[in-house]
Amino acid sequence: MCFLARLRRRGFTAFVLLTLWVASLPAWAAERSRFHVDDYQIDAVLNPHDHKITARAKVKITAQEDLNVATFNLHNDLRLSRVTDSAGKPLTAERVPQDSSVRISLDKTVSKGSDATLTFEYEGVLDSADDSPVPGLKLTTINDDTTYLLYAGDWFPVSAFGIDRFTSTINVTVPAHMMVIGSGTVSPGTAPTLKGASTGSAESKTYSLKYDKASFPGTVIAGDFGDYASTEAGIDLHVYFKPTHKDLATAYAETAVKEFTYFITLYGPPASNVLRVVELPDDTVPSTWAPEVAAMASRGITQRTNYRLLGNAIAHQWWGVSLSPASRDDWWLQDGFARYSEARYVESAAGAGGLQEMVKDMSVGALSYDTVPMSQAGKLDLYSPEFQSLATDKGAMILHMLRWVVGDQKFDQTMRDFASQYAGKSVTADEFRSIAEKAYGDKLTWFFSQWLDSTGAPEFKSKYTIYRLGSNKGFRSVGQITQDLDLFRMPVQLKIDTDGKTEEKRIDVVGTDSAFTVDTFGRPRRITLDPNNNLLKNSSDIKLRAAIQRGVGLVQQGDLAGALAEFNKALEINKNSSLAHYRIAEVFFLQHNYQASANAYRDCLNGDDDPRWTEVWSHIQLGKIFDITGQRERATNEYRQALQTNDNTQGALDEARRYLQKPYEQPKGGTANGMQ
Repeated sequence: MCFLARLRRRGFTAFVLLTLWVASLPAWAAERSRFHVDDYQIDAVLNPHDHKITARAKVKITAQEDLNVATFNLHNDLRLSRVTDSAGKPLTAERVPQDSSVRISLDKTVSKGSDATLTFEYEGVLDSADDSPVPGLKLTTINDDTTYLLYAGDWFPVSAFGIDRFTSTINVTVPAHMMVIGSGTVSPGTAPTLKGASTGSAESKTYSLKYDKASFPGTVIAGDFGDYASTEAGIDLHVYFKPTHKDLATAYAETAVKEFTYFITLYGPPASNVLRVVELPDDTVPSTWAPEVAAMASRGITQRTNYRLLGNAIAHQWWGVSLSPASRDDWWLQDGFARYSEARYVESAAGAGGLQEMVKDMSVGALSYDTVPMSQAGKLDLYSPEFQSLATDKGAMILHMLRWVVGDQKFDQTMRDFASQYAGKSVTADEFRSIAEKAYGDKLTWFFSQWLDSTGAPEFKSKYTIYRLGSNKGFRSVGQITQDLDLFRMPVQLKIDTDGKTEEKRIDVVGTDSAFTVDTFGRPRRITLDPNNNLLKNSSDIKLRAAIQRGVGLVQQGDLAGALAEFNKALEINKNSSLAHYRIAEVFFLQHNYQASANAYRDCLNGDDDPRWTEVWSHIQLGKIFDITGQRERATNEYRQALQTNDNTQGALDEARRYLQKPYEQPKGGTANGMQ
């Protein structure tokens, strides 16, 4: 359920709240050590036509210290009718809308180590992002076509989101034509007796979802789905797609089996061999996960199987479902691990080149907001791009670098041991370090201190002199590697291209200046530092792409002026950057400043053509501008030029053909959204 995450697909980088966890504001921060949630017993009746839920949640908690007040998160659109203790005695509940929480005053103190049961009865309408726990992002909706109640949406009383592991039995009553999908065993249930509850339908059906392993089984999806089932490789797999995507179910099932079994070879068995791949509407996160569930928005279910998005969601069955972070400072052990698992599968499917492209993306993400050490990430807002950049991309890069330091065999042993030893538990970064050190056979304090407790990344430079050795013994290159971090220590690979074979050597770089000497038989023609991108490092390209990524994030937050400032920083690095010009054009397009937008799209076409998709989409966007301004002949000329590129990135050619037949029109309300 994570996500900033960036949806990098077919060459596009979009800053979105993505996949993987979407986090709830930490109203629990001050309360998280005071009690632990153990189990939920939830009865919910859904009325899709009226977008209404009527529910009762029995919550079993254990006090971590003497407890008089318990605070939970609960969606602001849900009205509490009453809260009672285990004896049925009403308790005082104070609603705090500023952070979507409720404070329950207990009738008597619950002593440390003792348990208590609270029963919440509530109802409300859920069909808007207005009061979402993540402002502007819909995490809950109750509708006739598809209903989704994500754990991150606080549709039931939540404490210590993503930290407190719990078991649950969730009984959901819906109109008879809908099926309910969630975590755990599914069986027919008995409709609960809840005052005023109705499905709004003549016939209804109750599903009982029971998950008896402590994890995060709080996501429920309901609707009219096709059910494609498979038991290949011993996996109990179901693909629940809408009719429009039924022809893609087989391909996605085959890919899900490949990814699931691949992760088993890397990490050992997951918490369950059951997997439900579910389609979500496009008005929510790109993807999400829960125990036994991997969900994807419709826009991500493409003819060309979106194995990266699916793989990330499946990887969370290990990193999140099986083991999970003990605190927000440890969140990278979940989202960073899932991100690097995605990268490992890309490597297996697309080779070293595919991995290199992902490493570039992860490096940009890791350095876009590198202002807070990973070990202090919990100080940041869980929704913020800063937090997601650290937890997801820098977390993944830490694993990538650890793999380089210890070697593939010891790295894989570390990951397997970590997954098996801490299955079903909350984990810390120190516990992961201990596992890694055991596999490596030596201390790794220097490595983890550098990448967890510090910020920044080196920007390498090198100079060298070549000497001919006597008696036809070859050549000696004597040089120096410099970088700007005084405490830096990492092994760095040198690649020496010679007249003969290519040589490689591993150099320990310590401090700002490190000398090296390399002997080769052939005359060196070029020496390259870190050619395989094993390290997180700065470069002009990374700085350019990081500025662009920050700008895209500001556009998503509505700060267009701030976005333009970031895009212009990118142009200061490379004035010919097609991508920077393209992003500037998008902002002007959003502002309806069509002349400035057209100028920037032309600058994009005259730039470095990196990435290639900027060409086809610049022509399409210019065509839209000409259509909006009543210049149909010039518009059709741009659409034809788009077709001549033969680049169908993100369905570009289909869009060009559509507007050749019918002019582009601004969406109702006058908002012209040109963001790609």
